[in-house]
Amino acid sequence: MTDSVFSSLPGAVLPESIDDAADVVRVPLHYGDPIREQRVLEDGRAIVDASDLGIVSLVGDDRLRLLHSLTSQDLERLAPGESAETLVLDPQGRLEYAARVLDDGETTWLVLDPGFAAPLAAWLDRMRFMLRVEVADRSADFAVVASTRVIDELPVAAPSAVRLDWIDPWASVVAGGWQYAASDHPGAGRSWVESLVARDKLPEVVELVSSGRLAAAGSLAAEALRVAAWRPRQLAEADDRTIPHELDWLRTAVHLEKGCYRGQETVAKVHNLGHPPRRIVMLHLDGSDAVLPAHGAVVTAERDGVEREVGHVTSSAIHHDLGPVALAVIKRAVPSDVVLSIRVDDTVVAAAQQTIVPQGAGATTDVPRLPRLGRG
Repeated sequence: MTDSVFSSLPGAVLPESIDDAADVVRVPLHYGDPIREQRVLEDGRAIVDASDLGIVSLVGDDRLRLLHSLTSQDLERLAPGESAETLVLDPQGRLEYAARVLDDGETTWLVLDPGFAAPLAAWLDRMRFMLRVEVADRSADFAVVASTRVIDELPVAAPSAVRLDWIDPWASVVAGGWQYAASDHPGAGRSWVESLVARDKLPEVVELVSSGRLAAAGSLAAEALRVAAWRPRQLAEADDRTIPHELDWLRTAVHLEKGCYRGQETVAKVHNLGHPPRRIVMLHLDGSDAVLPAHGAVVTAERDGVEREVGHVTSSAIHHDLGPVALAVIKRAVPSDVVLSIRVDDTVVAAAQQTIVPQGAGATTDVPRLPRLGRG
């Protein structure tokens, strides 16, 4: 385990150590004032240390062909400098990897949540067979610095003369995608950029902050903006049962009209004929007791006078405008107007739902009813 070079900045507060693995990087939670940092970040005046993210590279003429054939997004004609998002699913359509995708004309770069780069690189290497592709985990060579805009002052890597700035497509529904959430989506117009920087250049980035040319915001600020935009993240929202529909991930990471890939049958069947078994919701929390539920906190709903478990919290934050909020994954059948509860130690926190994925999500195909046998 190592601490990011950003930890040398004044006021930097790091998370408690929960993993002694050598490849784990601890990045600052905040620098003394998380709420102010949110506002500065939202205004485009701050950067976030995201050097704990993983990076995989694919080099070779068949790199996009390989990704296109294995993952949920149409990537075969991804243009240099264009950003995309894709999912690797298992044969039953459950999520295994969620990757941000950027191509520079010679190399395709994948950015992943912590802990996913090495296993994905190994799997892609096994799947390339006779294709002209070389796969590598580049997490030790490159790091991510994030912001709400493209920042020219950053020493962004550009090995093929194309800056490696991944721009989040969550701002709109991409071609071939589908949005289950209502039309007034808080992610509309979301601005989020993850820039790849050589790790040996990170001290230069820290110097930009120390000199006052840029401000720094912690990971808590970035998480608050993400939660407010209903933006799913694999490390937080997903588990070993997750299918993309449950998190409204068809919006940016799935192309419903592309050719075959692993898990496609489930994606098509649930979208056209069925309903996802669970759904993501936004929770507006009662802040009276100043308690913020952690990831995994149990969500309950009252039925017949008994509190029954209906889901769990995936992310929570104190937003500078919305107050205490959370994302949660709950059972599809839970009515959208039911007030939910979350127990945190001895405190029960009331939570009002805001629908993201509605109960009726899926079943988009109008299947005609067949006449009964024996009727004319």
